[in-house]
Amino acid sequence: MKVTITDHEDISVVEVSGDIDSKTAPEFEKNARLATDKSQKIAIDLTAVGFMSSAGLRVLLMVYRNIKGQNGKVVLVGVSEDIQDVMSTTGFINFFTIVDKLDEALVILKQD
Repeated sequence: MKVTITDHEDISVVEVSGDIDSKTAPEFEKNARLATDKSQKIAIDLTAVGFMSSAGLRVLLMVYRNIKGQNGKVVLVGVSEDIQDVMSTTGFINFFTIVDKLDEALVILKQD
């Protein structure tokens, strides 16, 4: 798994590639915390993530709670159908705005 953080004005973009499981979730969490410490507007690009375990979902929930506590916003990008199914089953999907492309996320985050 690889995580890259880039800044687009006041928006932090966390781009993840590879699987997020119990072994890689701590690295994802570390980078997600760095992003939420820097910005109240976060886009997490999961376009290149094929699998996410419950450990990865826990990190997403942590990001949501951190951002919500700062009155910020998080948008997920390119979430696969399989991951969306799991998020739907667990009810996590209701916490997030999900879009297909990063450009869409940036437009949404710039509006607030």
